[in-house]
Amino acid sequence: MPVNRQAVESDRPLSIVIVGASGDLARKKIIPALFALYCQDFLPPDFRVLGFARTELSDAAFREKVQEHLSCRYAPGVSCGDKMEAFLARCHYVAGQYDSTDSFLDLFQSMKRLEGGQPANRLYYLAIPPTVFLDVAHSIGNAGLVSCGARAPWSRVVIEKPFGRDRASSDVMAKDLGDVFSEGQIYRIDHYLGKELLQNLMVLRFANTIFEPLWNAQHIESVQICWKEDIGTSGRGGYFDNFGIMRDVMQNHLLQIFALVAMEPPENFKPQPVRDAKVSLLRAIQPLTLEDLVVGQYTGTTREGKTVPGYTEEPGVPPQSLTPTFGAAVLHVNNDRWRGVPFMIKAGKGLDTRINEIRIRFRKKAVNLFADVLPELPNNLLVIRVQPAEAIYFRILNKVPGLELALDQTDLDLQYASTFPQNIPDAYECLLLDALQGDKSLFIRSDELAASWDIFTPVLHELEQKGIRPEPYVFGSLGPAAADRLAARYKAVWT
Repeated sequence: MPVNRQAVESDRPLSIVIVGASGDLARKKIIPALFALYCQDFLPPDFRVLGFARTELSDAAFREKVQEHLSCRYAPGVSCGDKMEAFLARCHYVAGQYDSTDSFLDLFQSMKRLEGGQPANRLYYLAIPPTVFLDVAHSIGNAGLVSCGARAPWSRVVIEKPFGRDRASSDVMAKDLGDVFSEGQIYRIDHYLGKELLQNLMVLRFANTIFEPLWNAQHIESVQICWKEDIGTSGRGGYFDNFGIMRDVMQNHLLQIFALVAMEPPENFKPQPVRDAKVSLLRAIQPLTLEDLVVGQYTGTTREGKTVPGYTEEPGVPPQSLTPTFGAAVLHVNNDRWRGVPFMIKAGKGLDTRINEIRIRFRKKAVNLFADVLPELPNNLLVIRVQPAEAIYFRILNKVPGLELALDQTDLDLQYASTFPQNIPDAYECLLLDALQGDKSLFIRSDELAASWDIFTPVLHELEQKGIRPEPYVFGSLGPAAADRLAARYKAVWT
């Protein structure tokens, strides 16, 4: 976790190249995050943003599309218009083909002109489908756009998940990408790691005396990590069907959260010790089996007189698709800290609500001194709500005010919106700044990626080889009933 984020070094020009700049990710997330950093003076004076994509656009048209999603939250009032105008003047666009060295040579000529012929640092953000990662990487390399050597200006590449479909394809991608960029130049981004509540996890665990002594199998009964969306594929059915919920969410987002919850204390909070601790934890997790897995797929329904399509009725989804839109799994860690504790992870689309939470359920008191009042004491519960409405609350038992002794559960509640009225940075703001500063604490290392795929690859192959059909559940429901039966085997319930 970065200790202190400062402005990016300013001794050289900086070019930020966004490949796939005409897409939603670039326009709605990446470029607005760069504008937010610019408004806070985190970017060096001599920087520019170069968009590259197949769509033909002029600089003016590109700037018009970009401006639609810029926010004034860091530049309120009359200053916002001036800030936008100055930022947009630094945004440029080059059209070309992803697999064409000549197209990237055109990009190179634009960069050299804008950089004034000076040696420049360059960040390449691949905001493109993973199917064209390697085409783009090879084109960048063949065009000579990657700086090497300790004295040269730096070159870095940011790539988005999913990183492959299984361990073998991930290894191939890592090897081929490594032919162009060194491991030190590759920043594998999982935007969840930039979220404020997840960055706070290590502080919560390791800066507070109360938690770390209790953070083990002796005191914790179970851990739940839940990710739910109340929408379907939102027009991305073709993309989603290639991956499914397990590859799209569980193998990356949820495992990254898992690692932060369960890893051993790192030696310090520099990038290597933190990532070493995560890799060690991931290697201690048993590969997932069908016995501890439930997969589901949402079906259509009617809401307020309107038809809501099922997954196989979504555009781009084959009618006989077996791709899961829901997954519930129980993972087990083979180490002294967590042996015997079920880690329950759940992710799904088309569910009853949108939420991402971590729930730490503590064991019950062995001796009940209040049995005459309350025959069974409930479990204490620590909840970390990542989104929406970021919060941390600790559910404890209290005496109800009054002349008689009565007990009730109440929450010690930390609501971020009311406690921290300042702007909470977007995840992409944090991660882009870290990439520009060369801090890899919140990015995924190659051996970490391999360890995470080892947990899921066997069961993914088994699902596909056996043609296992996901259990249907109605759009807007809690998910398939089999998930409740899985939780009940571990004397738990999903929340």
